[in-house]
Amino acid sequence: MDILYTAVGHATGDGRNGHVHTDDGSLDLDVRIPKEMGGPGGGTNPEELFALGYSACFHSAIKFVALRDKLDTTDSEVSATVGIGFAEHGGFGIEVELDVSLPNLDGDTARALVDRAHEVCPYSNATRGNVDVRLTVLD
Repeated sequence: MDILYTAVGHATGDGRNGHVHTDDGSLDLDVRIPKEMGGPGGGTNPEELFALGYSACFHSAIKFVALRDKLDTTDSEVSATVGIGFAEHGGFGIEVELDVSLPNLDGDTARALVDRAHEVCPYSNATRGNVDVRLTVLD
């Protein structure tokens, strides 16, 4: 693979109750276990960060494919919902739902675009076969 960019992130403290930051200083955040998981809350968490990254990456993949196919993605949006829980094989696992709004495309065209974006998105490629990712095209 020809690497175009490399990001470096660091975690300190007590893992999910600690601190994260990037080498370039663009992110510098406290992380906390969510109250729903028995933690104190009051900070972000890896699932929120993953949801933000996946939604932005998938949106870029949609724009990339749409540009090539000359499709109108004006006012498009992607929301990622990331859940964490106990995996069947032990340990923890995550699942993702991507909700995509493409208001200027008919349903069939929008669905085809989302399916093609799922083939090129780096997050989709990294999770394929390992994480349940559901794609929903909103009306």
